[in-house]
Amino acid sequence: MTNISVPMSNCKLKAGLYIVATPIGNLKDITLRALEVLQSADIVVCEDTRVTNKLLSHYGIKAKMFAYNDHNAGKVRPKILEQIAQGQSVALVSDAGTPMISDPGYKLINDIYEREYYVTTLPGASSVLAALTLAGLPTNRFLFEGFLPTKTTARKEVLQNIKHINTTIVFLERASRVAEVLVDILSVLGNREVAIAREITKSYEEVIKNTASELIEYLKTRDELKGEVVLVIGPPEQKAFSQSDIDHMLRNAMQDMRIKEAAAMVAENVDIPKKQLYARALELKNEQENT
Repeated sequence: MTNISVPMSNCKLKAGLYIVATPIGNLKDITLRALEVLQSADIVVCEDTRVTNKLLSHYGIKAKMFAYNDHNAGKVRPKILEQIAQGQSVALVSDAGTPMISDPGYKLINDIYEREYYVTTLPGASSVLAALTLAGLPTNRFLFEGFLPTKTTARKEVLQNIKHINTTIVFLERASRVAEVLVDILSVLGNREVAIAREITKSYEEVIKNTASELIEYLKTRDELKGEVVLVIGPPEQKAFSQSDIDHMLRNAMQDMRIKEAAAMVAENVDIPKKQLYARALELKNEQENT
């Protein structure tokens, strides 16, 4: 790959922490602002200096780097804080995507706030959001659960705990475990729609979408999946509620809640807009007052 040098201003950054999103695959998926900060920062803190150096070298950026990860966080975090206290600008990146998402960096952010240092974020690539846009599943609400446990029993326990949440669910997973994870999803969550998004933004990008049972059978017919995978699981099928059922739920909710709150709560369980349920709740209240 040919290195690309991007001309940028050598502006002096304000002392503080800059949370910088980096590409999840395609090196072109980085903002101009992110490149400017990476070039201008006094220090670039990253998970793995070798990985980050590939990105910086691609854009002709030379930077002072040191690693900050799960293994050395306790020792390195005070060093980062000290650098900021001395007036340095620190750019924080992960190996790929947006720092803090399935990442231990939140402890550093808490320490930054406690000391009232400057902190800002430079939004950009995220495998979670990228997979959601590709999956073709509801995105008005979603739950991100990070990585599932590797052991079947623990994995099923996690799935059982979120079984009744009426929303799209996103997991990160290793490609080699996808087949066995799908078996547990089918067993615990039922035969939901699932999208397997792998190698997002890379040359072998692929999205496979079907019911859990169909995907299990399909994966038996092809070579083992490779690369980085995001699993997007659709919400449970909505139960068909009669008008009588809905009225009953609204009346029960209104015994302890205001009309607006009751409508909002019922809306979480039925596929009807809150505005429509609010109007119906008003009708039921008026009927009750006039009898």
